[in-house]
Amino acid sequence: MQEPRFVQTLFGAIARRYDLANHLLSGGLDFWWRKRAARIVRDWKPERILDLATGSGDVALTLRRHCPQAQIVGADFCVPMLREAIRKGAAPVVAADGLALPFAPAAFDVVTVAFGLRNMASWPEALREIRRVLRPGGHLLILDFSVPPPPLRGVYRFYLHRLLPRVAGWLTGERGAYEYLGQSIERFPAGKAMCALLESTGLTEPRAERLSGGIVSLYTARAENGALPLRSREQPSPITYWTGVSVLLI
Repeated sequence: MQEPRFVQTLFGAIARRYDLANHLLSGGLDFWWRKRAARIVRDWKPERILDLATGSGDVALTLRRHCPQAQIVGADFCVPMLREAIRKGAAPVVAADGLALPFAPAAFDVVTVAFGLRNMASWPEALREIRRVLRPGGHLLILDFSVPPPPLRGVYRFYLHRLLPRVAGWLTGERGAYEYLGQSIERFPAGKAMCALLESTGLTEPRAERLSGGIVSLYTARAENGALPLRSREQPSPITYWTGVSVLLI
């Protein structure tokens, strides 16, 4: 859990070279991780998808290819990242705080969050807000980094804390951003701990899947049927999303 202004500034600083760094530092595995996530979402046959923490829009674009029937909206609170998403054709996008989303209750069939929940100020609050905008029975998919089990763990930690910040700092000019990355991955709940967190916030049927030996984990869950939770922060909702799309373009 992080101070929002710090995270916002950090990602704004690396926005222009974010994609290049991701592709190189993951050895291209990020393409496969997104494709795996999109294929799962496709099987749910959604009509309305929210890609939360959309960043530069790579997940939204992958979802568009696999779910052409769906209306897809990207949301992020870092405007420089959203500008990159629009440049790549990932619009419509919304500048929004993940803890106070500007969408009506039960607005979406699916919410995806790739490499973003880890950076939010409160994981439980963010998950409760996701639950609010999911229709009863709707699906959540989370894709994020995790620390793999032995024997890969030691090698991965050496890469994460020693090599990655140096290489990423050379690529982006922001070594501190990738030192933060390693710290945030170590703190983020994984496996059974994440499944327990999902259940504690009104989500059901949590499942965890390790990808690439456990350096990334994919989680799915469903919104339970019944009464919708209240908005985590009471405020007017400037965007209504029911059968059509009305969004703020950056």
